[in-house]
Amino acid sequence: MKMKRELITYLISGGVTTGVNYLLYAGLLALHIPYLAANSAAWAGAVLTAYTLNRQWVFHSKKHIASELASFAALRFLTLLVENMLLWLLISQMDTAAFPAKLIVSVVTVVGNYVLCKFGIFKKEAVTHG
Repeated sequence: MKMKRELITYLISGGVTTGVNYLLYAGLLALHIPYLAANSAAWAGAVLTAYTLNRQWVFHSKKHIASELASFAALRFLTLLVENMLLWLLISQMDTAAFPAKLIVSVVTVVGNYVLCKFGIFKKEAVTHG
């Protein structure tokens, strides 16, 4: 039951985070910011949103905030690199429009981010009885 609740709260917080990401991306594109710069800025807003929601609502972490946030951002930076590479491939090489490309790439990043959070950043410490 706990795993199901965690997955549901992760999906909801992911929806909020994705909304922040898409709104920032679309707004920056509307301001004629180049798509990779717009995506990188939107990523920063989304990372702060995701960290806050994941820490407090999904995984209920009690770890030190500064080191945990640094780890969270570092691992999420890997997904930014993958996302920017895939956006470049879809937009610059395959002539896909910027917003549909972002939607396609999001599938990869959502799955990758869950795995990184669950088994990396917010991994529960083993309880030792002794």
